Amino acid sequence: MGGKAVGSRAGSKGAKAVPSAATCADLRAVLEARASFYETLASLYFKPLTQEQIDAMAAADFSAYADVNDVFAEGLNDMARYLRHRNSGTRQELAVDFTGAFAGTSAYEGKTAVPYKSVFTSDKGLMYQEGYQEVFAAFKHEAVKRRAGLDWPDDHLSFMCQFMAILSRRASRALEQGDVSGAVHDLEASREFLERHMASWFTDFASLASRLLSTRFYRGVLKVTEGFFKLDGETVADLLDEVRG
Repeated sequence: MGGKAVGSRAGSKGAKAVPSAATCADLRAVLEARASFYETLASLYFKPLTQEQIDAMAAADFSAYADVNDVFAEGLNDMARYLRHRNSGTRQELAVDFTGAFAGTSAYEGKTAVPYKSVFTSDKGLMYQEGYQEVFAAFKHEAVKRRAGLDWPDDHLSFMCQFMAILSRRASRALEQGDVSGAVHDLEASREFLERHMASWFTDFASLASRLLSTRFYRGVLKVTEGFFKLDGETVADLLDEVRG
């Protein structure tokens, strides 16, 4: 859903648990599923949804994700129930909700819920602070950069989700080529990035955003994101065990 906001030097249905004694094909299927879902999350936080995206999400079958965890399932239910009653005004309603919360046009007690790490990790809630510098350094270390023409800071949640998708597909290509050390590097980079630069501030962001959002859909998006981050931490640990084995 949506165009890529970051590029690299170098859409799967449903979540797949890492199978015991997994084959290379099994592992690559899990990695592709991870990448695809991270791209979906990236599109949800990047800009207001188009009518085509709304219709596609309403028709999508997310049943394979139903047992991920409770918060993820609750979020999916919120999104599905909202979209089930969509009408000619849904796109505009979602756009207003997105802009108010994630684009910072609304505030709660003087604070906005723009999805930047710096805003939620700096003392004064400002952009381009230490959080931004840390994410920029991580992108640079893995030779990843934002697409030309996008002026938002690198520590935007959408860019970070796409970074995770890139790492996942790199790990898949490394396994395809028999490069175990390369796959381990990409998975270790994913685990560290998720812990240090995404999960570390997402709870604070989601708490504030939920006070500003009015639609059940975007509140569900927050829950799905939280649940997926939890799942992905477990998935990457399992992948590393399998690849090293």
